[in-house]
Amino acid sequence: MLKPNMPSVNDQEDPTVPSGLPAVIDAHVHIFPRSIFSAIWKWFDENGWHIRYQMTSSQVFEFLLSHGIQHIIAFQYAHKPGIANMLNTYMAEKCSLFNNRVTGLATVFPGEPDAEKLLQKAFDAGLGGLKLHAHVQCFDMNSDPANRLYECCRINKKPVVMHVGREPKSSAYRCDPYQLCSAEKLEHIVKDFPDLKICVPHLGFDEIKAYKKMIEKYDNLWLDTTMAIAGYFPITGEIDLSCYRSDRLMYGSDFPNIPYAWDRELKILKDKNISDNALEKIVHKNATDFFSLKTEPQKEHHEKTGHQIS
Repeated sequence: MLKPNMPSVNDQEDPTVPSGLPAVIDAHVHIFPRSIFSAIWKWFDENGWHIRYQMTSSQVFEFLLSHGIQHIIAFQYAHKPGIANMLNTYMAEKCSLFNNRVTGLATVFPGEPDAEKLLQKAFDAGLGGLKLHAHVQCFDMNSDPANRLYECCRINKKPVVMHVGREPKSSAYRCDPYQLCSAEKLEHIVKDFPDLKICVPHLGFDEIKAYKKMIEKYDNLWLDTTMAIAGYFPITGEIDLSCYRSDRLMYGSDFPNIPYAWDRELKILKDKNISDNALEKIVHKNATDFFSLKTEPQKEHHEKTGHQIS
């Protein structure tokens, strides 16, 4: 799906969250040290799209918070063994600067020496879960090394966010996501770890229907909307979120690694045929529950209903 020179979209961005939405938690944001961010920008320029927001990690947080996002869930991923401890330390330090308005997740390279110890150290430092990315890390999600990471998350009551959907695929990855990733493989984990909270980003793209059925079947599985509802990828058929189990969906932006305006998906969510109750769950409540956030109640960004979000 990822191809060189995919289009960059010059759509309008607004200075704040669209009016009428409840307080918004962005459950899918990326930060990295500057050298890794620079490498990511170069990779996307060569193999995908031009990233519209080329910022430092602090600028990423400052931008979203100043534009009306109430809380941020921040991700990194170790693309090779030996760097997870540095990345986790970096994440914890960056999050500490933003007055409990950012929750950072840990990273570890599955199968690297002392992976579980590295993950436990990150949890002890205050990180709020684990992010894995099968396309980049090229790991077998049903392997013993991966199972040990899930068990560490389960014991610590920390969630795991796993990019194990098969798309967006790229020939530039050093492994084939279609060989590593599938809803069927993920279902084994959901069954084997019933008290582990798992989120699959991008609505499980490209097995969207299969993942929709799975969140209806399993209470420990969530999906996030990131990039799947933006109208950017050529997804067959309209995604009708009103037909989804609304307590198992979370809004995420993939900021800053996107080719379009930061608020594009929020505007689409606002205009979709979704009830106020479901919308509140998708943009606020579900992330609060999934990541065990302690956020302060805030008013909506528009006095449409006048109620407060808790």
